[in-house]
Amino acid sequence: MTAAAFLARNGALELTLGLFVLSLLLVLAVAAPHVSPFDPNAIDFEALLAAPSGQHPFGTDHLGRDVFSRTIHAIRIDLWMGVAGVAAPLVFGTLAGLAAGYFGGWTDAILARLIDVTVAFPFFVLVIAIVGIMGPGLTNYFIALALVGWVSYARLVRAQAAILRDKDYVQAARVLGYSTPVILLRHVMPATLSVVLVYATTDIVMIVLAGASLGFLGLGVQPPTPEWGAMIAEGQPYVVDAWWICLFPGLAAILMGFGFVLVSDGLGRMLKS
Repeated sequence: MTAAAFLARNGALELTLGLFVLSLLLVLAVAAPHVSPFDPNAIDFEALLAAPSGQHPFGTDHLGRDVFSRTIHAIRIDLWMGVAGVAAPLVFGTLAGLAAGYFGGWTDAILARLIDVTVAFPFFVLVIAIVGIMGPGLTNYFIALALVGWVSYARLVRAQAAILRDKDYVQAARVLGYSTPVILLRHVMPATLSVVLVYATTDIVMIVLAGASLGFLGLGVQPPTPEWGAMIAEGQPYVVDAWWICLFPGLAAILMGFGFVLVSDGLGRMLKS
């Protein structure tokens, strides 16, 4: 049995391994000032494009900055972009989907039209366009995600809420005189959370990739703040002679994505069992 097949049959192990990877990254992010051997923004003209060595495990970039220190410090930014970038779309999309699915009628019709307009354009294209109009920066990136990312959550919750509103326990709550907000928050929303949380852990991977893509294009986190996408962009002109500038930030991004995918798959398998 292959390792992938073994993990596929063991949701708890998959979840544990994913949490271990993310915990390791979180510890490195918190301990970055104490673990990194150099200031991530310190320029050293005597160590330009130095290859990986004992002094610089990941080498240095075109300004002599230690790539290892910058990669570790960038965990904070990229992890924050992923988690915080999902928060607003999750909350807004869940509430909108609950209202549309539960009430139906014109509420559902309006939401359906908004969803149709938004999904008519690719996710990355819309985010890049909005950030390009508003200007580069982390705040505008979060605003763009909130304007675009809520659609996926709204579609998931809307479908669930439309089914749940006819369930016996929901109808019993109406007969007993519970208010609509209470019914939605206490009886309908909890039944949708499992699907939403599994999707959110997967969505974080896309959000991190989107942030790295914007950083690569110069629309994300601005220099000299270390961020994996920006670091890869800075190392692109030197990729032949100084491959380490792009390689290690890229591997870090893959590792974080791998951790979130394991958590998402593990949660999904455990909730289905």
